[in-house]
Amino acid sequence: WPQAMAAVSLEELIEKDTASERHIPAAVFIERVEEFIGQRKATDVLTALQELYQKYQLMQASMGQQKGALLGKLPDIVSCLSIVNHQIRQRDNNAPDQDVRFQLADQVYAKAKVPPGNAVCLWLGANVMLEYTLDEAKTLLEKNEKNANLSLASLEEDMAFLRDQITTHYREFFFF
Repeated sequence: WPQAMAAVSLEELIEKDTASERHIPAAVFIERVEEFIGQRKATDVLTALQELYQKYQLMQASMGQQKGALLGKLPDIVSCLSIVNHQIRQRDNNAPDQDVRFQLADQVYAKAKVPPGNAVCLWLGANVMLEYTLDEAKTLLEKNEKNANLSLASLEEDMAFLRDQITTHYREFFFF
């Protein structure tokens, strides 16, 4: 009987003990293709390479969605922070009542005079709104903005690392 050929495992295609903080496995650069294949079928190796490539693509799509969500939230946080800072200035300067227009429905607005206050309500998500003092709201929004920017920077680094892994991995297809 011919000797049984060993299947190609994903562990052979990734470097051990090297991964980004997001646990993205680093692709192995296969220098000697003939030695790597050995007695295995080239189609088995290509199947394993394709499987890892699809996993990288899935990670890339997931990170793209996370980046889009963060980029969507960041302008809202900055806008809310700007409004809270304006309210704090109004309060600290003993400004007169402010004329505002409230939207009641599509194309329907009501005018009102709003005295400077010391509280603001923030939407937290999932139909939850909480009232905060202006100073608490400012602290919370600044923290959220900082965390969003840090998450975005970390995500950018991980996406760059993943692009490098995809490039390294994609190169393997041309040698098989």
